[in-house]
Amino acid sequence: MQKTERQCSFFGKYGRCKDVAESGSQLCFWHDPDVDKTGDEVKTRLEKRAGTGLPMEGFILRKANLDNVNLVNHGGKPYQLVNCDLSRASFCNGHFYRVDLSGSRLLKANLSNANLHRANLDGCNLLGVNLNNSLLDHVNWGDKLYQEREAAANPENAMALFEEAEESARNIRRHCENLGMMRVAGHFYYQERVFHRLQMPKYSRQRLLSYLVDKISGYGESPLRVVLFSMVLIVFCSFLYLITGVHSGDMVVRFSQNQDLFQNFRYWLDCLYFSVVTFTTLGYGDLTPLGLSRIVAACEAFTGSFSLALFVVLFVKKMIR
Repeated sequence: MQKTERQCSFFGKYGRCKDVAESGSQLCFWHDPDVDKTGDEVKTRLEKRAGTGLPMEGFILRKANLDNVNLVNHGGKPYQLVNCDLSRASFCNGHFYRVDLSGSRLLKANLSNANLHRANLDGCNLLGVNLNNSLLDHVNWGDKLYQEREAAANPENAMALFEEAEESARNIRRHCENLGMMRVAGHFYYQERVFHRLQMPKYSRQRLLSYLVDKISGYGESPLRVVLFSMVLIVFCSFLYLITGVHSGDMVVRFSQNQDLFQNFRYWLDCLYFSVVTFTTLGYGDLTPLGLSRIVAACEAFTGSFSLALFVVLFVKKMIR
């Protein structure tokens, strides 16, 4: 009697695997964790399997030697190698143009000299991955790193996960800097600083200062935040001047309930003008602080000179990149 081949029992988001199960196992060659995949023939078998066009989901290729593997589907739908375990596998000089690797585990995988142009790495575990001399143009890194998502789901392990996320962001940032991809490098530098902050004790002075630097300048990566901070400070101080009062010649410009709305609005415009002049340290002298407004003016002038200098530095930094 002819022996009936059994279908692999693996079931994922693309349905049940259509490959034949290994002898004595419920899983196929690609999904069976006990099958040795370190041989040289695995690369050829993987390329042939990719050519079928079927999704390659959940493949276990730990420590596999896949140097020079070619998974580029010229003129067709990009190959999918999703939610796979590729940890410590070697993909030196591999070709992954437009390949979907989303959700895969690339822990300490070797992707040196690989072509990852337009590859999808969304949700991949990239801790310790070797990206030396890899092509990383237009890679989809995803909105969040793998460890960041895991930290949200497992708050009890958040500290360790944030440490891993910081290391992953630093690794990607360094490789992007070497390739001259400064915009992407800047994004991962910002992520790196955020993950570092999240490891600090809650409500600590260091964490609070780091948070303020983030909101004011995006850790030096966002000149626009400096502009927005300056505008908010100017408007906020203008209301303080309206309450505390400023001198306009012999007249005191100050909010009063005895004045109509239009007059109070005109006084606020005068205070807004005085706030702009104080922030930029122009000091025309037509309006002068009164009483407590002197303290507000001194603080605003100091903050204004610092903010303007910071904006110039960040703007020049962005331009020379």
